[in-house]
Amino acid sequence: QVQLVQSGGGLVQAGSSLTLSCTASGRRFARYGMAWFRQAPGKEREFVAQSNGSGGSIFYASSVKGRFTMSRDNAKNTVSLQMNNLKPEDTAVYYCAADPNAVRFDVWGPGSQVTVSS
Repeated sequence: QVQLVQSGGGLVQAGSSLTLSCTASGRRFARYGMAWFRQAPGKEREFVAQSNGSGGSIFYASSVKGRFTMSRDNAKNTVSLQMNNLKPEDTAVYYCAADPNAVRFDVWGPGSQVTVSS
């Protein structure tokens, strides 16, 4: 029943910054975890970052740690991914995901294309 809507993708040059946003429907947003994944052409979907319900515990993939920052605004049912110092290898479709039943990330957003040119 939870649905996710994404925004914020685009084309940028290496070294630039970009912010992705994801908004969820429903009334219990603050009670479940959210995550970001990405998938580059020809590759498997890759974990990027995840947050618990409060936003007090966030974990990042080593490939983005120190460059990306995940945050959430539970009053707006929104999570964000601030991406700094983007690299060409960050080029991918980025998906937000939700864990509304505290089981697995099984609700997915439609994806946002991020393209980083060298």
